[in-house]
Amino acid sequence: MRLGVLDVGSNTVHLLVVDAHRGAHPWPAHSEKAVLRLAEQIGRDGALSREGADALVAAVNEAKMSAVRLTADDVLAFATSAVRDATNAPEVLARVRKETGVRLEVLSGADEARMTFLAVRRWFGWSAGRLLVLDIGGGSLEMAAGIDEVPEFALSLPLGAGRLTREWLGVGPDSGATPSTQTVTALEEYVQSVLGPVIDDMAGIEWDRVAATSKTFRTLARLAGAAPSAAGLWARRSLTQTGLRQVIGFIRHIPPNKLAELEGVSARRAHQLLAGAIVAEAVMRRLGVETVDICPWALREGVILRRLDQLEPAS
Repeated sequence: MRLGVLDVGSNTVHLLVVDAHRGAHPWPAHSEKAVLRLAEQIGRDGALSREGADALVAAVNEAKMSAVRLTADDVLAFATSAVRDATNAPEVLARVRKETGVRLEVLSGADEARMTFLAVRRWFGWSAGRLLVLDIGGGSLEMAAGIDEVPEFALSLPLGAGRLTREWLGVGPDSGATPSTQTVTALEEYVQSVLGPVIDDMAGIEWDRVAATSKTFRTLARLAGAAPSAAGLWARRSLTQTGLRQVIGFIRHIPPNKLAELEGVSARRAHQLLAGAIVAEAVMRRLGVETVDICPWALREGVILRRLDQLEPAS
């Protein structure tokens, strides 16, 4: 069957169309993105702006038309932290449904972590043993751990790269300046304060392999020397603490408009990279993780796999 997945995230609205059936590898047939940066459209009152809602309706409608054109049998549409955290989320969701006919399911942070964990487990298989999965998105950090396909531990923290950039660093995609040392130090201290209690609660959790997903981790790994995207989906990629610290050492002195010129760095997310790197370093250091393996599958694939698991077996 042909499935469409519409992911309304903090940075983009992403439609992924795959051909798959129960028990099979989902093969991408089409992918398209609209860069909305919804998290940056949240006002001081916590509400998504009218402009942001207008852009969301237009992007969802365009994605729906693409899915119809591509003859998708079903479209799984969901929204994550940007919409989830908006104080006017019910009104925005109702408007999207009324004007596009698409019903967006708002995922909780824990559900994000669980479905991402499922995707990573399927990618690495049972031989990975007990898994710890880390995912830095635009609005939140998800962590999950366990030995089965459903994690024993799953949580979400408000430590997304876009959120922290907006609230702490104050730089944009076209910024020609870097945050001050004092600003970066303040962000580091904040991240530590949020992580501290969670790390303490994880004291009894064990793992055999640590995997990381998300554009943030992939970009950091690339800057640390991992294989480029041209090497293909199956190339092994990883990120070490040492490599990450080296990356932080030079990107904190490069303004976003110059950082975007580096190979592997997305121009629309370059300004968020430093905040994401600070979160990644803090998590790895506090958990004593020396190396993370980069997994190309994440939340979207987890949603697809869950849907395929619900199908009746072929007779």
